[in-house]
Amino acid sequence: MEKAHHVGMADLIVVSSPEMLMTLGLGSCIGLVLYDQTAKVAGMVHIMLPDSRGAGAKAAEKPGKFADTAVPALINAVCAKGALRTRLKAKLAGGSQMFALPGAETDFLAVGSRNAKETVDLLKKTGIPLVNSDVGGNKGRTVEFSTVTWMLTVKVLGKGKTEI
Repeated sequence: MEKAHHVGMADLIVVSSPEMLMTLGLGSCIGLVLYDQTAKVAGMVHIMLPDSRGAGAKAAEKPGKFADTAVPALINAVCAKGALRTRLKAKLAGGSQMFALPGAETDFLAVGSRNAKETVDLLKKTGIPLVNSDVGGNKGRTVEFSTVTWMLTVKVLGKGKTEI
């Protein structure tokens, strides 16, 4: 049985096989997994916001909080544990629009879609292929990543469970 590690908000955790990573309550947040199957290493980060502009020292204290600091921090962390950057692959989930507020469709208030877009753009810039994703909608998600099957299980309230 795989040992499970809970990734809290703005946290970043890296494990080796046979272990599992999980994060609960992804609304507008993104659960990003980077993995290297050959090295049997994976890491997950729970991203809360798209960028760290204006965050100052807070961005350095909790790099997992912002997409623009979380992606490089996760790359460095999995590589420090033995992964090779050239073999990294990504999967992600989250980025929902949780509340129907007046003006929520505007870009500034659409935090979920901004989180997803920024994360995907950063993966493209770093050359890490995005294997699969489950983003958008208006429901929260819980995700679990297995370093045995290399699957990201996404549970959505009222929708059930899918593996990507």
